[in-house]
Amino acid sequence: MINLFQPAVGDEELSAVADVFRDKWLGHGPRTKAFETAFAEHLGVEPDRVLFLASGTAGLFLAVESLGLAGGDEVVMPSMSFLAAANAVLASGARPVFCDVDPRTMNPSWDDIEAALTPRTRAVLLLHYGGQPGHVAEIAGHCRERGLTLIEDSACSIASTVGGRTVGTFGDLAMWSLDAAKILTTGDGGLLYVRDAEQAARVRRLAYHGLTRATGLGYARVSHRWWELEVPEIGRRVIGNDLTAAIGTVQLRRLPEFVARRREIVERYDQELADVAGLRLPPPLPGHHTSSHYFYWVQMDAAIRDGVAADLLAADIYTTFRYAPLHKVSAYGSDKVLPATDRAAGGTLCLPLHHGLGDDDVLTVTRRLHEAVAARGRAVGTA
Repeated sequence: MINLFQPAVGDEELSAVADVFRDKWLGHGPRTKAFETAFAEHLGVEPDRVLFLASGTAGLFLAVESLGLAGGDEVVMPSMSFLAAANAVLASGARPVFCDVDPRTMNPSWDDIEAALTPRTRAVLLLHYGGQPGHVAEIAGHCRERGLTLIEDSACSIASTVGGRTVGTFGDLAMWSLDAAKILTTGDGGLLYVRDAEQAARVRRLAYHGLTRATGLGYARVSHRWWELEVPEIGRRVIGNDLTAAIGTVQLRRLPEFVARRREIVERYDQELADVAGLRLPPPLPGHHTSSHYFYWVQMDAAIRDGVAADLLAADIYTTFRYAPLHKVSAYGSDKVLPATDRAAGGTLCLPLHHGLGDDDVLTVTRRLHEAVAARGRAVGTA
């Protein structure tokens, strides 16, 4: 099977894990702090603003929770997004309000977001589809002017930039996912950036039971009578640990090589698929943007998309569509009509893209895709 996603882990990561075993401290500790510091350097921000967490979803929940939203408040977000973002908003007592996207990039413009704003809007939760930054700089500027908090869901864009500035640092808070399908993986895990220092300190407390100091963390002896508790508000336990942080630190060092290989694969896809009739490729990036290349997506007539996916699966090539439109999910109670989102959702397919993909695999995917599009197109009379 040619996998859609596949992590690249090996001897360096094993050696880092062995070091943790030898030190006999697997929990939240000095390696966690070192990983947070290294990622802060990658972003170009202060180390105390970055938290390593148990998952990206935990980061989204903490980010939204820290805003103090209540019933009647609204958070605008693209419908073409991962469900954890909408779940985080709903769990806070607020309401997710979905906006449309560009049908080619799957990223919203400010006009798309503005059309969904109401007097009850408190925040915007922005995804960068497939690692492409989209209009994040413009959207951040408008959010500041309107007094709206901007949360960047940067799960797809760990190495993306606009004008040399790292995506995730344009808004007030940002989350990165490090699960097993991500470019940089710790198996499970996530990172959260909080721009404001006081808010960052509060979020750090909320991530560990609401405690005001490192009470109960076995590697730390921080004060006289360190076992005594001070809990000004209730939190949960979603902190990362030294075992996974050790893996993450190695992966972060390897990130440039990962992204470089993914860029090579994207360029090969572009070359091999440029002349396939009935197939549309991702639009080119603006000159001052760089992408993490998390997704490579193609678009075709909705009448053949599912059949093409089935043909590729029969040839041991795994594809998918991400993300299923959230305004169609009954749990979120949306009545939005989003024609561009619906059009993109009907005809888009994400191809295998990971840094372990060989050149022969890429050629196999493109050849089989060409054949499937042509055959399905003939069958429905679109070829």
